Amino acid sequence: MRFYPRKRRQAPAVIIVALIDILIVMVIFLMVTTTFKQQPALKLALPESSHAEKTGAQEMPPLIVTIDPQGNMRLGPEGKPVTVDRLKNELIASIEKKPDLKLAISADKTAPFGQIVKVMDAAKEAKIKTINAFIKEAKP
Repeated sequence: MRFYPRKRRQAPAVIIVALIDILIVMVIFLMVTTTFKQQPALKLALPESSHAEKTGAQEMPPLIVTIDPQGNMRLGPEGKPVTVDRLKNELIASIEKKPDLKLAISADKTAPFGQIVKVMDAAKEAKIKTINAFIKEAKP
C-alpha cells in the first residue's frame, strides 16, 4: 500500500476591510439611485363654526389678590381693599360658592414677603387647592 502525502490546504482568508468597503459602496449606490417620491395629498379647506368654543373657555378665571409695595391687599378684579381677617372670610365665602376656585396672588417686587405668606395661609385655611403667585415689576 502506498500512501500519497496530502498537501495541507490553508484555510481561506476573508479580508473584512474589503467587504466593508464593498458594502459601503453598495449602500451609497442604493441611496443615490432611490428616488424619494412625495405622496400625493389632498388639501382640505374645512368650514369653521361660529359657535365653537376656544380651549379653556369653560375654565373659571382665578380670584386675584393684589399686594402693593406698601403691603396693602386688594381682592378681585374691582380691587377692593381687604385686611387679612376679611380676606379669610371672603375666601371661605367664595369657596363655598365655587368649590374648584383658583387663587392668584399678584405681588409687587418690593411688597413685604410676610403679606404674601399671610395670603397663602388664608387660602390654606379656606381650603383652596390651587394657588398661583407671580411677582410684577413696579411701574416707574
